[in-house]
Amino acid sequence: MSVAHSPPVLGVLAHDLRWAIVGLLVPGDLRTGEIVARTGQAPSLVSYHLARLRDAGLVSVRRSTADGRDSYHALDLDAIGRAVGDMAARIHPSLLASAAGWPAAGPAPGSGPAPGQPAAALFICSGNSARSPMAEGWLNHLGGGRVTARSAGVSPGPVHPLAVAAMAEHGVDISGHRPTHLSDVADGRFTRVITLCDRARENCGELPGPAVHWSIPNPAQAHPADLDAFRATARELRTRIRYLLPAPDERIALLETLG
Repeated sequence: MSVAHSPPVLGVLAHDLRWAIVGLLVPGDLRTGEIVARTGQAPSLVSYHLARLRDAGLVSVRRSTADGRDSYHALDLDAIGRAVGDMAARIHPSLLASAAGWPAAGPAPGSGPAPGQPAAALFICSGNSARSPMAEGWLNHLGGGRVTARSAGVSPGPVHPLAVAAMAEHGVDISGHRPTHLSDVADGRFTRVITLCDRARENCGELPGPAVHWSIPNPAQAHPADLDAFRATARELRTRIRYLLPAPDERIALLETLG
């Protein structure tokens, strides 16, 4: 009898430090130095294990647009889901159906907004003209009233017409968005603040709620006339925002519990 090989991703995730890094990257993107500080491990060791996660297709890296000497690491939750699903299916096909039927975990006791109140999210980028209004549109569209989303910018400007066009292809209308300065929402109370711009993350100071970061390039800066670039941004934002939402019959638990 031959011995079946275990899925390669099992060995990748089984390492304690790599497992810890995956957990740290679930809420948002982090720079190498931040991962080093939070794990207490040597920079060379963290870099090695980040490379293993990248080689496995579970983590991606982007150069910071605020400081080109640094980089942000992002977890690909879709890739994690596919890998875990593949492992479950290889053990027994029924495990996938069983996992899909498990109830979503609720928020920790005493956390999140009061009963009956929707969670509130704020998205921030530099210009409030593409990434943050697109993210706001997605969360309001996908959240089905379980969450309210707003967006703001450090130096706000009019919404980019290609951002409007890219979102319209998904049935999300952001044409009525009006630019909002970060100071105009500084007194708000948000369950989660998500910065989408490296410069905004590193320069906007104190934020009106617990914050995480998604390092997403600005399509209006790199490709101002390329609709495909805005389409790519819309797809990435939708993918990330889907993981802020629980099952359709649950409250928006993840926004309330990410720390």
